[in-house]
Amino acid sequence: MNAAPTDRPLLAVEDVHVRFHTPQGVVHAVDGVSLQVGAGEVLAVVGESGSGKTVLTRRVMGLVAGSRGTEVSGTVDFDGSRISELSGRELSAFWGAEIALVLQDPMTSLNPVKRIGAQLTESILLHEKVSKADATSRAADLLRRVGLSEPERRLRQYPHELSGGMRQRVTIAIALSAGPRLLLADEPTTALDVTVQAQILDLLAELQRERRMAMLLVTHDLRVVRSRSDRIAVMYAGKVVETAPTAELFASPMMPYTEALMSAVPPVAGPNHVRLQVIPGRPPNLLDPPAGCRFSPRCPYAQDRCLTEDPPLRDAGSEKHRYRCWFPVGSPAWAEARARNAERGASAAGTPVTEEMVLS
Repeated sequence: MNAAPTDRPLLAVEDVHVRFHTPQGVVHAVDGVSLQVGAGEVLAVVGESGSGKTVLTRRVMGLVAGSRGTEVSGTVDFDGSRISELSGRELSAFWGAEIALVLQDPMTSLNPVKRIGAQLTESILLHEKVSKADATSRAADLLRRVGLSEPERRLRQYPHELSGGMRQRVTIAIALSAGPRLLLADEPTTALDVTVQAQILDLLAELQRERRMAMLLVTHDLRVVRSRSDRIAVMYAGKVVETAPTAELFASPMMPYTEALMSAVPPVAGPNHVRLQVIPGRPPNLLDPPAGCRFSPRCPYAQDRCLTEDPPLRDAGSEKHRYRCWFPVGSPAWAEARARNAERGASAAGTPVTEEMVLS
């Protein structure tokens, strides 16, 4: 982490919209998202499934474009270049060399009928003028760097011969083969067990620091980003609802949805059996988003205004911490609603967020 100072962000996403036209209607998958990532910085994008995180990542990568069934708007700039207006052929110059993507399921990104070595050397040969022997040597070094034993043997294997964690390490090696300045990691540990998840996340953090590259880390789990990100952007129903430096967000969340996500994290210490807090209700149908604040149907603090007026992103004392709420956590209206819930024996959005409740 420890982003290098820069006058211009490496990645700048401005008012991006992605709408899918379906027989049932228009799905507002990403609805006016703006965010920035500085050189060497790690930005975590967090939210429940269906919040628009993956579609946003695909739009940044240029994998979602306007077509008969898809409507896109807004801009994506990389190091000052407007890549959202480039053709597929022009974008291919950025893929790998400037921006790389690690997907959540390596079996969908690895070719099942090609050996690992062929897939890895293909990426190296595409971006650099080296011999096939040199590319093979580089590929083995990359596999060794991402923690795979016997890399020369792995090069001769097919994806199905490796475990899930090993396959994900291969996809990371492929993503890093051309030395990208920005890595997009979209739920990179979803299909892995807990122990392997931690190993992969620690590996990504180590490689990010070592190579001083920027990273956009997409996840639904706040636990994994506290010690692995510089800033966090929380998404809900296609919108960014809060963004702040990581430490500040955990210390003082302003958006009730962020508070609820934190309260849903199980404690690391205490009784073996605890009642897990849940966010009541379910995310809205993006074919017909609710009027006003999209979290209002599930929010224990919602007032009449929340049901009719969509709140803008507002500064919480500084431009570094912004939130989308009419009655933020800590405000008088929030305190009154919390007191009312306590009186009738209900917990507002789970128990208060404490140091012990968030996994380090």
